[in-house]
Amino acid sequence: MEEFWPFYMNQHSKLATRRWHFVGTLCSILCLVYTLLFNKWFVIFVPILGYGLAWYSHFYVEGNVPATFGHPFWSLLCDFKMFGLMLTGQMDREIKRLGKRPVLQIYILILDCLDLYINLLFVVNFAMEHVFAILVSSVMI
Repeated sequence: MEEFWPFYMNQHSKLATRRWHFVGTLCSILCLVYTLLFNKWFVIFVPILGYGLAWYSHFYVEGNVPATFGHPFWSLLCDFKMFGLMLTGQMDREIKRLGKRPVLQIYILILDCLDLYINLLFVVNFAMEHVFAILVSSVMI
């Protein structure tokens, strides 16, 4: 697994990809527990949620093909390793060890604020256009 791990991490270079994987793995674990305790038919959601959320992140966030397609066993093991590192707060240290810089939280906060500001500008612009159109149409009548 140590030989596959750097490749796996390269396929998960974006923070959002790793977060989607974390949520997918957590949902799969919770579904498995629910299956064991309450309803055996709920087992169908274990792979659907786990792989569905992870594959979404590869296709739409990371822009690559999931490593699962070529190496299903090693990918699953590495996913659990990544989940454990994220759960214990050791993922940034592992990224540094592999030679990648972790994305700083303040950087993410700034990008989120800029994104919110841009979206707000679009909403205000849209509202102003409609108010102007209503005013012009009322003057013409």
